[in-house]
Amino acid sequence: MKNSDSKKNLQKTVSDQLFTVLSGLKDHLGEKKFKRRIKKASKMLVSGIKETTKKKEAVTHKKSTKLKKKAILIPATNESS
Repeated sequence: MKNSDSKKNLQKTVSDQLFTVLSGLKDHLGEKKFKRRIKKASKMLVSGIKETTKKKEAVTHKKSTKLKKKAILIPATNESS
């Protein structure tokens, strides 16, 4: 029941917002057609919204940033006397 109630409330809010934003079109379409189209549009917009659940936080592992020391090669010199 809770899911349908929240969808209906969401649809009502969306239709109210669309009604206020697009009120300029009401004069061109007429009151009845305008309300019907607003209702259809809000239904289509709300149908794409899914009920979300809390997501688990991903466990992040810190990578060690230790620098490996490179072996420095010292060329051997042949000092023969």
